[in-house]
Amino acid sequence: MRRAEQAAAVFDDEMVVQAEPRAPRAVRHWVMRTVAGLGVTGAGNQVVELLTAEIVSNAVVHGPSEGEIRVRLRVAGPCVRVEVTDTGHGSPTVRHPEPTAPNGRGLLLVEALATSWGTRPDEAGTTVWFEVDTDA
Repeated sequence: MRRAEQAAAVFDDEMVVQAEPRAPRAVRHWVMRTVAGLGVTGAGNQVVELLTAEIVSNAVVHGPSEGEIRVRLRVAGPCVRVEVTDTGHGSPTVRHPEPTAPNGRGLLLVEALATSWGTRPDEAGTTVWFEVDTDA
């Protein structure tokens, strides 16, 4: 696909999973295969895969244990956007854990590696999203 065609093409899909321990792996594999099939490979694919797993893991750990997690994937040219919505109403924040702490680095990684990211609360729950410019 030529660069102009790639920039014009937009892929938009979503996946819904239950908030359970295997959800991050299932979503990570779906996102990784999908973006690779759309031509996003190498480091860009790996960053999207890592950040997706982190925010889905956060939704499993911090969201309602019986809820659904909705993952929206949008690829528009070199920009990959992932949105993860859980039915909780928390306020995700970046933490700065001690070096020996076993967890607490998910949003720190998102902040460091994503081109942009944010959170959006609404009546349905909380959405954490990020974008990665795979041309950067």
